[in-house]
Amino acid sequence: MTAAELADNIAQLGLDKKGDQICTLDVRGLSHVTDYFVIMSADSEVQLRAIADNIEKKLKEDFNQSIYHREGQDSSSWILLDYIDVVVHLFRKEAREYYGLERLWADAKFKWITEENVNEQ
Repeated sequence: MTAAELADNIAQLGLDKKGDQICTLDVRGLSHVTDYFVIMSADSEVQLRAIADNIEKKLKEDFNQSIYHREGQDSSSWILLDYIDVVVHLFRKEAREYYGLERLWADAKFKWITEENVNEQ
């Protein structure tokens, strides 16, 4: 699976658990750490963990894709899932606004993921 496909699958798994404001950022050529960021928001700590757990579980079950590192499990506002070529940032809405990753990576190619554009693919 390519990094772009992995990012798209992660975005879909976030939608499955009602993640909000989901976007992928293509940071190839801008970052030496990863190729894509997937950023999404959740309304509560419970939802944040449910989205993270769903992504990790389904990628392993459906694609045999193991996570490299998980950070922020004890945090109530931000969880990071590292799949090497794709790094997933799951935020509570307030934390997402505060950190503003979209502003920091404004030169990246953005793709907003919604139920409508996923169904068009």
